[in-house]
Amino acid sequence: MIRTIICNRLAAEERALGASLDYVRDMLRTSLGAFFKFAMFLPLSRHRKALPHAAYHIARIVATRDEDCGTCVQIEVNLARSDGVPVDMIHAVLNEDVEALPGDLADVYRFAVAVVTATGGEDALRERLRYRYGEDGLVELALALAAARVFPIIKRTLGYARSCAMVKVEV
Repeated sequence: MIRTIICNRLAAEERALGASLDYVRDMLRTSLGAFFKFAMFLPLSRHRKALPHAAYHIARIVATRDEDCGTCVQIEVNLARSDGVPVDMIHAVLNEDVEALPGDLADVYRFAVAVVTATGGEDALRERLRYRYGEDGLVELALALAAARVFPIIKRTLGYARSCAMVKVEV
């Protein structure tokens, strides 16, 4: 009974996200306990209060793209669009065109890239972002970057991230 209710909710979430959640159904079939623990992670993965929408989503797209080139990136793009992030900003991130981003968001982009690629270039950017968004904003960036990487890893581990797909930015 509980699995049926959850599957109905997953179908609704798939419609909202515009992508399959078959990997979550697999988890639900295999281990109800693991599914519920995963479900407790979801509020953390979407935590945002201090950061502007665009900064939050730019960081998540960068982190997700570093781990995935398929549906996880598409989901992040769809979430950014539903939060009102302008199409031109999303295209700039996907095309790695940092110069097309406003200065504050270019800093977020560069910081996210430095963190996920472990280049060591994040120190100066961290201080600028801390000044701009406060300590709360920096914590939210950390959570956004880390959490965005969880989904592609789970999908790849379970065999649901096998191929790259063209990301569409709906207008």
